[in-house]
Amino acid sequence: MTSTTESTRELLLSRIRDVADYPKPGVVFKDITPLLADPVAFTALTDALAELCVRHGATKIVGLEARGFILAAPVAVRAGIGFVPVRKAGKLPGATLSQTYELEYGSAEIEIHAEDLDADDRVMVIDDVLATGGTAEASLDLIRRAGAQVAGVAVLMELGFLAGRARLEPGLAGTPLEALITV
Repeated sequence: MTSTTESTRELLLSRIRDVADYPKPGVVFKDITPLLADPVAFTALTDALAELCVRHGATKIVGLEARGFILAAPVAVRAGIGFVPVRKAGKLPGATLSQTYELEYGSAEIEIHAEDLDADDRVMVIDDVLATGGTAEASLDLIRRAGAQVAGVAVLMELGFLAGRARLEPGLAGTPLEALITV
């Protein structure tokens, strides 16, 4: 667990809105837009994630499309390290590395510019939610294929009932997986 205080966790959680039956019936969507709109909560989140990056010796941050970009970019600025986007296939210009991964219904593909990472980089993966872990797992594969090291994975919120942690931990081999909030 991180050094994030209980009051910070409570603040963050209080700014996450549950939206029933979105995007389909039976799903309770965790909407972070109220958190982003609150400068005190957004700053607390940015500070907590930046502290994790510094603590784990990250030299670059990878943000996962799309909400991971919103969180990772200010964290990179706060921590004084580089930001590298992981995008859906076909969204990055030039040469990319791509990784296909399985979804509940089908598959998806993500890409990264390999030249943005090198063997000296320790990369922290940042996203808003850890659900089933598919996108995060694919990003770890991309980072390693680019020749960089994984410093860890940090998320605002882990949906524990979807077992994403269990999917990721074997591939992390002791590298930290930190969630500020677990629901």
